[in-house]
Amino acid sequence: MCGQMLLWCRSFRFGFRVSNECLRGARLELAGRQDRHSSSIEVSIKKTALFDFHRDQGGKMVEFAGWSMPVQYKDSHINSHIHTRQHCSIFDVSHMLQSKVHGRDRVKFIESMVVGDIAELKDNQGTLTLFTNDKGGINDDLIVTKTDQGYLYVVSNAGCAGKDSTNMKAKLAEFKAAGHNVDLEFLEECLIAVQGKFSYSNVRPICPDTATVLQPGLKDDLRKLTFMASTLTTVFGIQGCRVTRCGYTGEDGVEISVPKSGVVALTERLMANSEVKLAGLGARDSLRLEAGLCLYGNDIDETTSPVEATLVWTIGKRRRQAMDFPGAEVIVPQIKAKTTRKRVGLVSTGPPVRQHTPILSPEGKVIGEVTSGCPSPYLKQNVAMGYVDLQYAKNGTPIQVEVRKKTAKAVVTKMPFVPTNYYSGQ
Repeated sequence: MCGQMLLWCRSFRFGFRVSNECLRGARLELAGRQDRHSSSIEVSIKKTALFDFHRDQGGKMVEFAGWSMPVQYKDSHINSHIHTRQHCSIFDVSHMLQSKVHGRDRVKFIESMVVGDIAELKDNQGTLTLFTNDKGGINDDLIVTKTDQGYLYVVSNAGCAGKDSTNMKAKLAEFKAAGHNVDLEFLEECLIAVQGKFSYSNVRPICPDTATVLQPGLKDDLRKLTFMASTLTTVFGIQGCRVTRCGYTGEDGVEISVPKSGVVALTERLMANSEVKLAGLGARDSLRLEAGLCLYGNDIDETTSPVEATLVWTIGKRRRQAMDFPGAEVIVPQIKAKTTRKRVGLVSTGPPVRQHTPILSPEGKVIGEVTSGCPSPYLKQNVAMGYVDLQYAKNGTPIQVEVRKKTAKAVVTKMPFVPTNYYSGQ
């Protein structure tokens, strides 16, 4: 999701020789201004409650969005990526901004800032939505869950936490001044993502010993918790955990919001299963790219409209008709009239493509730019996404990319690159 965090690793056919190069590149991007302002960053950098645990487990820590986070562990980034696709991994995502919206007018409050139809959600159902601005751009992407406890549970990006919290507080003051009944609470809980085929018991007959990770610690039947559903429950004796069936890898999984006091114990309990390993930001980024998921700051930003980003599906039908969200006057007409550019998937030959790589027509004309790209550890080929002129956006269109002043063949490709395994209850 948020921030600049792409790890550029060569594909399997080039071996693992350049893994150190990948980590050096990651540190440069993730650390940001660390070299120039090392002393101030050391003072201000935040640590999750799992920080010491990460270091004890061999985590390579880097600065990301103001937090010290693990980019990888003793296993290579590629091994962690493949392990998640084939088994199960735990990601610390406690740097994400978690909040609750309380009060009678909570739905009206959040809908004044996002494009989604939150009112139509069932209890304990969530949805991906977008904070938009008056110019039709995307301020952030977030998940809003309508709980049956009388509040909305909101998770947004770490790199946008300052901006998001400021905007939410400003809107809260506006609503209160108008006499609305609403309040806002920012949470201190940790957040871990358990992702992969071994995440659940008795859900799908993937493997004879699938029933060993999460289900033994729950009274709730995970077969009833479908994609984007959420429940407040006790997990392995730790009370006050919110378990939401979602993630950022394309695999089946959950995100668990857990009190700080219990997060180490919960992580250790989950890792008691030999199929479960820790994974870092590097694997999380390549997994989300294979799944065709946007990274805020790369693939979407304040100048990108939901229509250009092929995120029209996030805009509720009622909201389109009412045109009552920020930027609706710009965004809604684009749905019918279309835009001059569109986000697409790419598969290319030759060297891996990176952010800002020019995309060219077969004749060599610049028609767009790559926003995310890396060699797919799972597919063993170069994958990327970016924006191209609309006439080149059809799947199967042959194009070119320019890497190190040389052109390489590419083709516009449907996303996700790797089929998703979200659990629908079937």
